[in-house]
Amino acid sequence: MAMVSFNGVGKVYPDGTTAVQALDLTIPDGELLVFVGPSGCGKTTALRMVAGLEQITSGEISIDGRVVNDLAPKARDVAMIFQSYALYPHMTVFENIAFPLRAQGMPRKEVRATVEHVATRLGLEALIDRRPGRLSGGQRQRVAMGRAIVRRPKVFAMDEPLSNLDAKLRGQMRVEVMTLQRELGVTTIYVTHDQLEAMTMGHRIAVMRDGVLQQCATPQEVFDRPANLFVAGFLGSPSMNLLSGRIERDGDELVCRIGGQSLMLRSAQPALAAHAGRELTVGVRPEHLELAPAGAGGLAAACLLIETLGSEQLVHAELPGEGGAIPLVARLDSEQRVRAGAPLTFAVRPDRLRFFDPDHGRAVDGAPHSNATDERSHVGTAR
Repeated sequence: MAMVSFNGVGKVYPDGTTAVQALDLTIPDGELLVFVGPSGCGKTTALRMVAGLEQITSGEISIDGRVVNDLAPKARDVAMIFQSYALYPHMTVFENIAFPLRAQGMPRKEVRATVEHVATRLGLEALIDRRPGRLSGGQRQRVAMGRAIVRRPKVFAMDEPLSNLDAKLRGQMRVEVMTLQRELGVTTIYVTHDQLEAMTMGHRIAVMRDGVLQQCATPQEVFDRPANLFVAGFLGSPSMNLLSGRIERDGDELVCRIGGQSLMLRSAQPALAAHAGRELTVGVRPEHLELAPAGAGGLAAACLLIETLGSEQLVHAELPGEGGAIPLVARLDSEQRVRAGAPLTFAVRPDRLRFFDPDHGRAVDGAPHSNATDERSHVGTAR
């Protein structure tokens, strides 16, 4: 087990493409950190630099306090688990799992005992003599994990290991990966583009965009307090509603005016007092909108359509605005009666609102943000 540190790490390819820029990040011993972001954001490049599969252009990467920039991959004690499983097709399950142990020169009897223990732990004991071609995707991924586990590495590096599985199996494997990681206590860096994987698996998540770290914090903090407009719009399904609003004073109170309607902020957002008279981008999660009686305080809207999702429903609505209708999405309990075409009033707690400067995209609500980055602080296409 080991702590992993990125200190000003950058990666520029020979054609001039910047994949990662000035990455500063520390992953404590035993943590499961998830890199998440859209395709080309640099998350896989960051992972591969830890494993030694990509050369570092600038900065330093340390594992267990040792700078590994110039170490060969096999000398870093990082076990890589790939999206494609990377199993040897001509070898059995036993032989695939045993391969790194035999390469280390471990005695045959010890190899057998170790492989059988790991295979039993992963539910592979009945498949020990099969070759990968006769295994399901989930079984092959277990074999790949077994091959990594037997090495007892300092770090696991997992590059979208579940993306080839169907939705149900992915859910099962998420639980298995989390359980194994907790039991083994091995520092784990996990890369995914899947928000659900990131939110459910990571002790912390690191959101990347165009090679730049946008925010790194617990999943709940990133969800509740996104550091900038990119993070706000990227995480969540549906994503956060982002509306144009104006902060004004109403006597001793602050109000936010959206499309001709007003929301009382009271004292929930004291840091906003400095922004009175300014146009800001107002963010509210669909989950934080609630139905209110007509005439009550809130946002009056018209219901356009409803997506029924079993226990809940997504209500697509429109707010009246001077420049045209303003779209709004709410996630409501399915037992609440809503009808397409009917008027609605949405209430939202003032402390659930997030505010962003539309010029640079940074949150301006005074909340602390771990590793927060300007939304515009990004560079060209990453890999």
